[in-house]
Amino acid sequence: MNVGSYSPAETAEKSGFSIDTLRYYEKIGLLSGIARNASGRRVFSDDDLSWLEMLRCLRGTGMPIAEMLRYSELARVPGTVAERLELLQAHDRRVEEQIALLREQQSRIKWKIGIYGSALTGACAAQRDEGDLAATGAVNGTAAATAGRG
Repeated sequence: MNVGSYSPAETAEKSGFSIDTLRYYEKIGLLSGIARNASGRRVFSDDDLSWLEMLRCLRGTGMPIAEMLRYSELARVPGTVAERLELLQAHDRRVEEQIALLREQQSRIKWKIGIYGSALTGACAAQRDEGDLAATGAVNGTAAATAGRG
């Protein structure tokens, strides 16, 4: 095939979408105007790949298929820039909210990692101390009991 002209398998490889997803996206209207070769097989262009990159971005950031369809419909109609902008801005706000939530959750995870890290550091220090005490023959019941906490 020529540069800029891709089989479904090549398109799947380049886009990261499966062939089944490409078919589904075409069937529901997210992909439109896909060219066909002389034998009737689909042939994708660089523009199609570019559009698929946008769809991957939207889907990867959690945009529902119905909203992607609305965006796709608007993209085909001249004079709909304001509506497209509004749709993408609304999605961007949701993405920002999701990022903020993830940051909060990540903070909690890091807090817990810190607790476990401190516990391990304390346990290692206690084990090291116990080993030092044992080497000097100074291990008693209190030192051994303390070393086991952590």
